[in-house]
Amino acid sequence: MCTSIIEIARADGMAKRGDEWFPLSQAVVAYDHARHAPLGDVITLDFINTDLDPGARAGIELTLETAKALRAALDRAIAAAEFEEAEVRGKANPPRRQPSRAGHSSTTKERERSVL
Repeated sequence: MCTSIIEIARADGMAKRGDEWFPLSQAVVAYDHARHAPLGDVITLDFINTDLDPGARAGIELTLETAKALRAALDRAIAAAEFEEAEVRGKANPPRRQPSRAGHSSTTKERERSVL
């Protein structure tokens, strides 16, 4: 029985097929029967370029548990990358001022320092 669970997102990046890299245009995430892996239902990730031939595709099939672990790893890597961009490279928006307990404004960073 097909689940019809499909999510499509715009993708900017590159994927590799054989010895060649190609630009991506979409990422397709689905939950359905495995087509290639000797598993039951799987999360499939297809990275494609709709402007190129049908072979412009990089696909994987993952167990639900593996997909969850990958999601957690992505979340950690994204959080670290956002910190790198904001704190190290200074590309973040200035911190918002929020009222402190004493009625004065303070930034999140100032509040974090006061806790330490």
